Amino acid sequence: MPEGHVIHRLARTLTDTFGGKPVDVSSPQGRFSTEADVLNGAELIDAFAHGKQLFIRFAGERYIHIHLGLIGKFKVAPLAAPVGVVRLRIADGEMAADLHGPQWCRLVLKSDVEKAVEKLGSDPLENGAIAPNLARVGRTIGAALMDQSLYAGVGNIYRCEVLFRQRISPFAPAVAVDGQAIWDDLVQLMEYGARTGRIDTVRAEHSPEAQGRPPREDAHGGEVYVYRRAGQPCLVCGTPVEMTVDGGRKLYWCPTCQA
Repeated sequence: MPEGHVIHRLARTLTDTFGGKPVDVSSPQGRFSTEADVLNGAELIDAFAHGKQLFIRFAGERYIHIHLGLIGKFKVAPLAAPVGVVRLRIADGEMAADLHGPQWCRLVLKSDVEKAVEKLGSDPLENGAIAPNLARVGRTIGAALMDQSLYAGVGNIYRCEVLFRQRISPFAPAVAVDGQAIWDDLVQLMEYGARTGRIDTVRAEHSPEAQGRPPREDAHGGEVYVYRRAGQPCLVCGTPVEMTVDGGRKLYWCPTCQA
């Protein structure tokens, strides 16, 4: 499932490409045809994200609410014939945004958007957002970071990496950690991800160039400390990175640096 920086980057791309223009809205697959007909020809005002959820605003305070889920993809490219099963297409005669396989795609009103956002926690990529209050969170910090009602947009990669960077055990009680330090680091890491489209969490002194090692080769891309590096030496201390399944998700950490 895409982490929050991907959705924010997508929202920025949609706004830059279609914002302020009347657009053609269609559903080549057919499942969103009725809703698409309501919006077809309307002005697309902008798009924005909160956590892993995307909202596209049209004139008249009408919105499309999208959650990509595990397999969804929403790509902007030069206009061409639709490929595959396209739930939603937004086009302006030159460019097209095609949505495939979302968890949901709904036509909603402003009040629905407000209710959806209210259920989510603080988003590190939202201007003015503040760190969640962990004083009454009776779980480990590793579990708390995956709770979208606390940390909207944070996924497994950022969870593992921010805890390593802060030298915090994922099994530490959430009430016992420096929540502000975690938050500040997440803001920095996720803004970089939204700007570049990559998750790079390794500091300069631990980069491939500095350590004389080959760059990481992984479908997720980017240089990371512990994520998907089980059994490999920690880039800081050399201890093998460990992995366990926690809450149905693989959790990676260094037992020495995060003791």
